Amino acid sequence: MVFTFSQGLLVTRKAPELIVPERPTPREVKQISDIDDQESLRFQIPLLFFYKNDPSPSMQGRDPVKVIREAISKALVFYYPLAGRLKEGYNRKLVVECNAEGVLFIEADANFTLEQLGDDIQPPCPYLNQLIYDVPGSEGILGCPLLLIQRIHLRFNHTMCDAFGLVQFLKAIEDMARGERSPTLFPIWQRQILNARNPPQVTCIHHEYDEVNTNEVPSDNMAHKSFYFSLKGIKALRNQLPFHLKDCSTFELLLAFLWKCRTIALKLQPEEIAKVCCIVNVRGKRYKMDIPPGYYGNAFTFSAASPPPPHPIAIPMKKAKAQMNEEYIRSVADLMVIKGRRIKFSTRGNFIVSDLRNVGLGDVDFGWGKPIYAGTAGAVAVISFFTKYQNKNGEPGILVPICLPQSAMERLQEELKGFMIQGSMEDLCNINQTQIFSKL
Repeated sequence: MVFTFSQGLLVTRKAPELIVPERPTPREVKQISDIDDQESLRFQIPLLFFYKNDPSPSMQGRDPVKVIREAISKALVFYYPLAGRLKEGYNRKLVVECNAEGVLFIEADANFTLEQLGDDIQPPCPYLNQLIYDVPGSEGILGCPLLLIQRIHLRFNHTMCDAFGLVQFLKAIEDMARGERSPTLFPIWQRQILNARNPPQVTCIHHEYDEVNTNEVPSDNMAHKSFYFSLKGIKALRNQLPFHLKDCSTFELLLAFLWKCRTIALKLQPEEIAKVCCIVNVRGKRYKMDIPPGYYGNAFTFSAASPPPPHPIAIPMKKAKAQMNEEYIRSVADLMVIKGRRIKFSTRGNFIVSDLRNVGLGDVDFGWGKPIYAGTAGAVAVISFFTKYQNKNGEPGILVPICLPQSAMERLQEELKGFMIQGSMEDLCNINQTQIFSKL
């Protein structure tokens, strides 16, 4: 199949195929965790990876499609559940039928260079529909391939892994492409670590799943744009912070700034709730969950704050994150079981942000160099993602895609005017930063 862009650029795509594990793997049924199979994660996320053709000496003259295809097959020997299919059991519990049916793979070629695309590689890429292909019938959660891999595109079922888990699998493919016989970091299943207790008991208040008193955001006539924050611009914003917020992280700083501007753009009333949720990774020693290295399931929860506009957000957000502990995480898993997994985070008046800057997407190198851009293909409804990004001048910064109704997006751009518009830095001196941060 050949697809032509408006500028005459061509993408030639071959028929989808299934890549199966190179060697026989166990035929068994595995449960995923009670964090994995919550309703909120039953969707697929598309990612984009743009690489320059900069092969290492060992990859000179080798066909990248052949190398990556074979590496996927070898990696699936160790990550064989990803080659299976999800089934739903009692109380909507999801299980993986490890049947080695395989993951979808599409070979494609293009007649253009990265330089010709320019800044269009950032989300929302205007050529997304030509560059990627969602195989009909593969978009579901049950009975569908758990991964779709194309040369610059990957789509994964979120119930199977989070961003850290996905990167772990991609690094295993990298290891195989470089000739290793096994992954550097061996995969560990152990999904029972994040299962509910017996009996389940909800011991915490979970505002992240509350329905809120806010007008529904229309789903039609939506606008999708990305906003770029340079390190210089972030420093200028930090310099305007009140003294009691000087120690906030870059993530908290931008989250508060964007929440403020987004809330104004949505024209929420004082009695309405403008909730904000951030993703909290529960790996490591801080949360005492004993999640081992190599665990590739979902290991995060949502931290929520919901002051009515235009009340401050930064301090409640910091408090919500500080209250996150082992008991809170256990309580989330228990809540999922008690509610039959039907509860999900609210979308009304909600702004959900996931920080992907340090998960390692930009370090995935199959032998042709690290990606120029590696991250989500854009925002997913009310979910935005923080991604590392270098602008056309090579200046490092943070890219944040946002999806809003067209009229609200226009107001958001007006709020951000003087700081940046459509991803381009403007004169920071023109922004009334004192007014913005007085409400953070």
